[in-house]
Amino acid sequence: MSPTRGSGDRPGPGDGAWRGDVAAGVAAWTGEPPEDPVRAGPAADPEEVARKILLDQLTGQARSRKQLADKLAQRNVPEEIANRLLDRFEEVGLVDDEAFAQMWVDHRQSGKGLAGRALAQELRRKGVDDAIIKDAVATIDPEDEAAAARRLVAKKMRSMGGLDRQVATRRLVGMLARKGYSASMAYAVVREALDASGADPDDDFAEGAP
Repeated sequence: MSPTRGSGDRPGPGDGAWRGDVAAGVAAWTGEPPEDPVRAGPAADPEEVARKILLDQLTGQARSRKQLADKLAQRNVPEEIANRLLDRFEEVGLVDDEAFAQMWVDHRQSGKGLAGRALAQELRRKGVDDAIIKDAVATIDPEDEAAAARRLVAKKMRSMGGLDRQVATRRLVGMLARKGYSASMAYAVVREALDASGADPDDDFAEGAP
């Protein structure tokens, strides 16, 4: 029969049961298993962490400097490190707000049919400087913008059969306004499309028309 350990006896470091009791007690106290200092390794270098965040953010998609700065701030990267790395990324061309703005305008204008005003609003929300936005939006050909408006109206009209001209005009002009088109261009394009469709020209929606 094994001798009974007294209350004053202390288990030795080789006592596996005792070690298990300690680990269980720590886990119960903290709510999670104790961290192994060997497996945890040294603390990560903040600059390396920030660099990895930037590269991950830029993989497959361009972003503005402001977007990247916001992401670094969300990940608690010190501002000094963030600015230093963003400056370095700009020097090598990985961060370029001018190129980003031009790419955004080209893609969204041709793909979504957005007008310059809507594109400028989107770029401002991404933190791009107004001077850069102005230059990028100025590259839009007015004929391309008008053609995009016509395509949007033609597509929308396919789902508007049976509406009288006033209602159709109001809805089509409103749709173009949300895409950033001026009132003058919106009414001109809508009137042209409705005339071509055979809608009664005497039934125009007059409010706000040029």
